[in-house]
This record gives sequence, structure tokens and C-alpha cells, in this order.
Amino acid sequence: MLHPDDIAAIAAELAEADRTHGVIPRITARYPDATVEDSYAIQGVWRDQNIAAGRTLVGRKIGLTSKAMQQATGITEPDYGVMFDDTVYRSGAEIPVEKFSNVRIEVELAFVLKTPLEGPECTLDDALAAIDYAVPALEVLNSHIELEGRTIVDTISDNAAYGAMVIGDVHKRPDEIDLRWVPGVLSRNGEIEETGVAAGVLGHPATGVAWLANKFHQHGARLEAGEIILAGSFTRPMWVSRGDTVRCDYGPMGVIECRFV
Repeated sequence: MLHPDDIAAIAAELAEADRTHGVIPRITARYPDATVEDSYAIQGVWRDQNIAAGRTLVGRKIGLTSKAMQQATGITEPDYGVMFDDTVYRSGAEIPVEKFSNVRIEVELAFVLKTPLEGPECTLDDALAAIDYAVPALEVLNSHIELEGRTIVDTISDNAAYGAMVIGDVHKRPDEIDLRWVPGVLSRNGEIEETGVAAGVLGHPATGVAWLANKFHQHGARLEAGEIILAGSFTRPMWVSRGDTVRCDYGPMGVIECRFV
């Protein structure tokens, strides 16, 4: 376990990297004994400082929930981070690339809760009952830690590499559509780069919501009504540069478009 002073120092490094859009050396290269618990403590310090500075927490992201993403990163268990209101964009947005250290895009579904959800034995059915609606979403990944050789400790410390989210306009209740078979066809500048279906996320995209509720219980917390839960990608991440136009077709759940400027 890291000393509290080290946790605070790393959180300060990450906050500065966020402010300057820089990248810091791997935490695990400098603190090889750092644990997953340490990484969530680092993330927690960074989160609480942002809330104290006036940012509003609107939800959580779950990452590394699909085989595609686990293989892409070499990481074998999910993680989570927080989302603030100033990181949420609507379809059609122009997104400044200078806000990020680097930009990759993932295809996901997001869920808005109508009731609180808590573990320790939360099931998929419990999660579906707590969900108000699903909405298509693109996640903008933003890593403040060097990518080569990252472990889950590095990723969690860096708020699970969350940068921003672009949400679509189509809302579906879980009983209106079989969410497992929502497709995603991701294009960059008119060329298809990635495809997938939402079942690639733990067999059902809402399974991650149940996982998160159970994980939160370990920390003495729960998911609250009104929170947005970004449930994990069912494609590999796609690199994006300034000037790129991104489009994702979710079939019955509509289309998301955005442009990076």
C-alpha cells in the first residue's frame, strides 16, 4: 500500500497533466508495489478535489468490460471512473482536441438510473429494474499516463482514462429492445473502422451496471437515481485527430456524429 503522501502527490501530478494536457510516466514503473486499492484512492483524491473546485459529478464510466478491450490493453478486469457535467456532449458537437492529451473513441451504451442501486448481491435483473432508459454513447478516451506498459493500477488512477462522452438522441427502456443486439458501426471520415454488438460487454451491456453496484458496496457506497452509467465498449478504441469526423450507427438506437476541431 502506498503512503498517503505518495497518493496525494500522484493525484497532484495527474491533476497537472489534466490541466496542461500532458502525459506522466507510468505510476507502476515508479511505485511497483502500488495496488488496485491505491489506484482508487488516487482517483478518489483527484475526484474530491474536482468536486471541491465546483465541478458536478453526473455519473460513472465502466471500462475494460469486453474481450476486445481487455485484449487491446492487456488488462483482464473491469475498472471505473467518474464523469463530470462539463465532459458531456450531444450528438453533432464540435469537440476541441486541445482539451485532451490524446484522443481515442469507443462505442458504448449508457444507462440512466431511475432508482438507486446497491450491492452486495446486485444482479442483471436488479440493474434492469433500476434503469430508466438506455442511450447510445461514444466515449472519448484521454490518457494522462504513458500508454506503453500500463496496468490496471495506472488506468484506474487516471480516472479509468475517461475524457468525455457524446450521447445520442434515442432513448429506449430495457423492455423496449433487446439491448444485447444493439449494433455499433463506427466510421472515421466516412470509412468504417470498427463494428460490434452490445452483447460483447459481459454478455449484456447492463451486466456492468450490476458489477459496478457490487463494487461500490465494497467501498460503502451505492449508485444513485439520475446517474449516467457508461457501460463499457463493444469495439476496440479508434484513434482520432483534429479535423476528423466521427459517425456511429447504432441501428434502431440511431446515429451519433461529432467532429474534432
